Amino acid sequence: MSSKLALARAIALLVPAGLLAGAYVSQYGFGLFPCEMCWWQRYAHFAALVPAVLAFVVKGAGQRLMVQLAGLIILIAALLGGYHAGVEYGWWEGITTCATTATAGGDPLEAILNAPIVRCDTAPWDLFGISLAGWNFLISGATAVAVLVLSGRSRATPYSGKIREM
Repeated sequence: MSSKLALARAIALLVPAGLLAGAYVSQYGFGLFPCEMCWWQRYAHFAALVPAVLAFVVKGAGQRLMVQLAGLIILIAALLGGYHAGVEYGWWEGITTCATTATAGGDPLEAILNAPIVRCDTAPWDLFGISLAGWNFLISGATAVAVLVLSGRSRATPYSGKIREM
């Protein structure tokens, strides 16, 4: 396995895992509950982890395929993040439903009634004017490009040191 493919494989695993960890820390540590479109992005990152993990198990050409599949799914997560950020910034209209996060245990009706309602068109937090969905778009987009470029086959023929005579 080439060092570029090994790097792509590591990136394809670590970045979605890190973004998911950050999402759960922001949810359970800081009370930033996800809306419906946030969940879509999380689902894509969870889906990307499957081929990324399989790339550590599969050998040969299947390994490159798994890394590239993870890269494509990460690209989908980036596109979902970009769409969600556009909704938050008011560039286009998104879904009209809101999501709630009810906790398990106790009285189910009370849990549903007291669950926070999270709107998809409002950014609950931003850094430098960029929402979490916007950061997901930027980080996942750069990650997808890096994974796909690093996992691509080299088209250049290596120089053998011999000069061919005509």
